[in-house]
Amino acid sequence: MTRSVRRTRRTLQLAGASVAALLALSACSSSGDDSSATTKSDTSAAAPKLSGSITVFAAASLQESFKTLKADFEKAHPGTKVNFSFGGSDTLAAQITSGAPADVFAAASAKTMAIVTDKKDTATTPATFVRNQLEIATLPGNPDKISSLKDLTKPSLKVVLCDKTVPCGAAAQKALDAGKLKLTPVSYEEDVKSALNKVVLKEADAAVVYQTDVKAAGSKVEGVDFPESADAINDYPIALLKNAQNPTVAKAFIALVQSAEGQQVLNDAGFLKP
Repeated sequence: MTRSVRRTRRTLQLAGASVAALLALSACSSSGDDSSATTKSDTSAAAPKLSGSITVFAAASLQESFKTLKADFEKAHPGTKVNFSFGGSDTLAAQITSGAPADVFAAASAKTMAIVTDKKDTATTPATFVRNQLEIATLPGNPDKISSLKDLTKPSLKVVLCDKTVPCGAAAQKALDAGKLKLTPVSYEEDVKSALNKVVLKEADAAVVYQTDVKAAGSKVEGVDFPESADAINDYPIALLKNAQNPTVAKAFIALVQSAEGQQVLNDAGFLKP
């Protein structure tokens, strides 16, 4: 074989290898584009646009922070609407088990959430998203010089507690038991906001409420910490309800509550981390 023929054959072999490499590169590029398109399509399908309204039953102490989260949620998802029913957790639980229409339940204690789970009215396992601790709310300036839970037992003071069936009332009783104290309030209120309002309106000298409620009231009351409160910290669980009319939006709202953004709002309001 002549040197010229060998050179020609070598040239053809190199050209063939180059073409093969280009074809392989093109195939990889095409495959990558298809994967990207598929990923984008899958992502789009996995995150449909949210729309419609939901009803959230929530403990009264969540009122301020949940309203902030509502504004954030509706701004992030135009076309959605979050409605609330705030109140004593025990009352809300009873309404849910009696068939009241609701999508989400956020309770102020595991015990009140159990009222709903025992009836199998939840669609997801309740998850603790925050905790809350008690504090004494006094009149501005604390004119009665209240400095401890024991001070509330003075007969000269008008003290208000939440009803014992409500989480804040059950926690207050637990704190009193921890301090081996007995207290007869001038009234038992249906939820923590009602108890706090008695002090705001100067109808009571003090009330045992949550730290978050004292913080929300601002200058209208003054807060007094007491060590027995550490023995009565409440966990707050949240769950999707079985008869939710809009479970997709409800799950998205629960996700916001549990997200870093939601946790920041709740922590700023005085809630403790779960």
